[in-house]
Amino acid sequence: MKKKAKNPIDAVVDYVLAEIQIVKERDPAMHSPFEVFLYASFWAVLWYRLAHRFYLKKHYIIARAISQYARNTTGIEIHPGAKIGKGFFIDHGAGVIIGETTEIGDNVTLFQGVTLGGTGKESGKRHPTIKDNVMISTGAKVLGSFTVGENSKIGAGSVVLSEVPPNCTVVGVPGRIVKYHDAHIPREDMVQIDLPDPVKDDITGLKHANSEITNRLLELESIVKKMRKERGT
Repeated sequence: MKKKAKNPIDAVVDYVLAEIQIVKERDPAMHSPFEVFLYASFWAVLWYRLAHRFYLKKHYIIARAISQYARNTTGIEIHPGAKIGKGFFIDHGAGVIIGETTEIGDNVTLFQGVTLGGTGKESGKRHPTIKDNVMISTGAKVLGSFTVGENSKIGAGSVVLSEVPPNCTVVGVPGRIVKYHDAHIPREDMVQIDLPDPVKDDITGLKHANSEITNRLLELESIVKKMRKERGT
């Protein structure tokens, strides 16, 4: 038997209750459940859900009108064509942009300034697919039609242009992947700063190599001086 569609009011109530739980879980700054109504991300996602319904029914003008209203009032731009799963949370939210063909799984967290966009060189599926339990930190850009695997983290300010396997951390410009043996669920720790720094590691390695070369040169210089002294030159 076909499942009866929920009454729109019931759907909104369910969304509000779910959003309160999500914010309580991921934002330590929330002290009262009623604060959720003051979150820009709460309204941005609520308006997106409504706009997405119109988009699926091919009422594109209405869908875009709702999404533009949400953008103007919240500073968060979510195209009504994007597909977003449950448990989605945008912390702070200002400057977040989510493109039309973006697909987002369950329990994904974005921070302010994140862009899920295209490269301008693709058609059809132009935007990324973000799997379950991914955390994308402040100012990160994920550009192109590839997948970011489940339980992965994108570090603050990173620019990701290619596939990210599950259970990975990506940092840097362009983004570089660091794999972990153990899978951590980012929404459980919400840590943006305790991430590997491969650029720093490379610089440290270069400094070490430079020190080794310098020491070898000093040793060779000492040997040459000793040989010259023995020859009386």
